[in-house]
Amino acid sequence: MVSRKRTDRMRVILVIALLAVVIVTSGVHRRVVATDDAYDTLKVFTEILTHVRSNYVETTEPKDLIYGAIRGMLRTLDPHSSFMPPDLYKDMQIETQGSFGGLGIEITVRDRYLTVVAPIDETPADRAGLQAGDRIIKIDGESTKEMTLIEAVHKLRGPKGSEVTITILRETQEPFDVSITRDIIKVDSVRTSDLGEGIGYIRLISFQERTGRDLEDALEELQEKQMRGLILDLRNNPGGLLSQAVQVADLFLEKGKLIVYTEGRAKNQSLRFVDEHNNPPNFPMVVLVNKGSASASEIVAGALQDHQRAVLLGTQTFGKGTVQTVIPLNDGSGLRLTTAKYFTPNHRGIDGAGLTPDIVVERPRPATTAKIQQPREDRRLQPIGEQEGDTTRTLGRRPPDPKKDPQLGRALEVLKAILIYEGTPETMASG
Repeated sequence: MVSRKRTDRMRVILVIALLAVVIVTSGVHRRVVATDDAYDTLKVFTEILTHVRSNYVETTEPKDLIYGAIRGMLRTLDPHSSFMPPDLYKDMQIETQGSFGGLGIEITVRDRYLTVVAPIDETPADRAGLQAGDRIIKIDGESTKEMTLIEAVHKLRGPKGSEVTITILRETQEPFDVSITRDIIKVDSVRTSDLGEGIGYIRLISFQERTGRDLEDALEELQEKQMRGLILDLRNNPGGLLSQAVQVADLFLEKGKLIVYTEGRAKNQSLRFVDEHNNPPNFPMVVLVNKGSASASEIVAGALQDHQRAVLLGTQTFGKGTVQTVIPLNDGSGLRLTTAKYFTPNHRGIDGAGLTPDIVVERPRPATTAKIQQPREDRRLQPIGEQEGDTTRTLGRRPPDPKKDPQLGRALEVLKAILIYEGTPETMASG
């Protein structure tokens, strides 16, 4: 028994020592110097592990215990830092390399609740009526209370055609179930429309690999139609690639202007992104945002607002402004660790705060309808959030209608007023 305890203890000390001495990420080795207090605490951890292995009423596996301890450690950090065991890490790599079956929502953890950042247009989540701010309290009957963000994403994804039932907690309503059929998520990230009178409309659904190039093509097309002003719609855009956020902002700002910067403890995590585009267009802009605008959307909106390049209109944005680095570990598992935070050119922190629009325009609160009052078992197959005036249902492929969308309607008024005030030749000739 003494020999077994000593062997277990030595193994654990060796593993912990190796993990504590060197962290390897992106080919850069950083030496981590542990204080005496840290070593003392590690001794306590080793003692507890030995007692559990020797005296707990049921047989335990060392790997399960250590993985559990790692998860607990990361839960003391932020919601976006998490541990991925080998099987989960492998699935994540496969999903990021190709298409996958899912619902089409961006999720995060806010106030300890699994929360919808935004549904992506014309995906299963959007068709089911999920809304920014919805709290997912169960997935297929399993509580999400102790679930990590990575585990929740893993449970929500699955083969095309399979079904998942989520339990939603929404403001002013009792929890209700929604059953959604998964589909392959492929999204055209840029959509355009001509609102007439020389005003163009571009909606960015998300920030994908081609978003910057597609936006540039869309701008050229609208400018060929003599566009004099632009409404850029970032509502319910959950973000995406940082590189594309920089490329999008680069299209509108003057060369040399700061777009965004990051700050982290490591020097290689503190970066500055500056506009490199020559001769940007000088037409007036209004940018639409809401609580579903997050991450890359907030980077673009913040840069345009700070440089007074555009008027922000809508409601407070989500407030997702951190950088996550995925670090592969020796046993095939992975660590997703928050390593930096985003800041706007005027040094505003995005994370947890979001951006306040220059002009606040609330969307009408959907009225409670009879279908929401149905018994729970009858509600689960009913779509939600389709009430008249609910802008979460007016941002798809149908042409934008300022009469049914109060935020868009107000943006149109603001843009027309700016054009009149500037007294462009086209405006003066028509008036």
